Amino acid sequence: MDLIGNAAAARQALVTMWTIRRFEEAVDDLFARGLMHGTMHLSIGQEAVPVGACLALSDGDYITSTHRGHGHCIAKGARLADMMAELLAKETGYCRGRGGSMHIADVATGNLGANGIVAGGVPIAAGAGLAVKMRGGSEVVVSFFGDGAVNEGAWHEGVNLAAIWDLPVVFVCENNHYGMSMSVSRAFRVKQLSERAAAYGIPGVTVDGNDPQAVHDAVTDAVARARAGEGPTLIEATTYRWKGHSKSDKNLYRTREEIEQWRERDPIARFEQRVAATLEDQEIQSCRDEARDAVRAAVRAAHAAPDASADSLTEAVYAR
Repeated sequence: MDLIGNAAAARQALVTMWTIRRFEEAVDDLFARGLMHGTMHLSIGQEAVPVGACLALSDGDYITSTHRGHGHCIAKGARLADMMAELLAKETGYCRGRGGSMHIADVATGNLGANGIVAGGVPIAAGAGLAVKMRGGSEVVVSFFGDGAVNEGAWHEGVNLAAIWDLPVVFVCENNHYGMSMSVSRAFRVKQLSERAAAYGIPGVTVDGNDPQAVHDAVTDAVARARAGEGPTLIEATTYRWKGHSKSDKNLYRTREEIEQWRERDPIARFEQRVAATLEDQEIQSCRDEARDAVRAAVRAAHAAPDASADSLTEAVYAR
């Protein structure tokens, strides 16, 4: 799909990236005002990865997400009001307000869930891929994870099983350069994390994660390979999170200058420049307005919803 020259695709990509950005700015503001509790992991600056990847998927395909998963949920088609209600601990949330930011699943759109365990979604994706293969289906599973996940045991087990069984899984690493506060330059001896694919006999590719077209093209190729029964692919998308790891992060491990350099590579601003020949200024502004209005409506709906009840907290814990 041509996200640059095709007006409809360009608009869809731009609206979704702005929706992710505005949604996370809204929850950041609600947390600062004491209206949202717990913690959260924002992906502001990384919007091109989920948008480019999910536009390569079809209805019925699956994703697994991470603790930094708002963008994945939105790009896969989640309802904003239900997401916001979940973060505000409302009964109308995806998990009736019990899961919060890190545990949103939306089975209707094929989102098998975010995960608070680093690399926790990788073996789940391998299992989903195995289920697809055993029933003779054509669906593909995209597993999102961060650079820190690539050094976890669950990651190696999940990728190896997917490789030896030729499972229809696409592994997408959002390399934002820090696993919490640990720089990738200190955590790895390889230059590019996609080099790890060679150890499992599968293709590995590194793309500009701030370019939705580059992400989309790589995932499209990997999805086609998976649907053809040729097994998984590892895609490393290099990007950057503008905010700290979580709300307790003081950003003491990186400089203000480094953050500013990456902000100058804002994936949304760059994409708007690239589609300027396809979308007129008025159309680009309408994309921004549409995203803003959708998020505002979600905030209003979530605030109006009933609070989750502590009396029923154990209802979904035990099976009868």
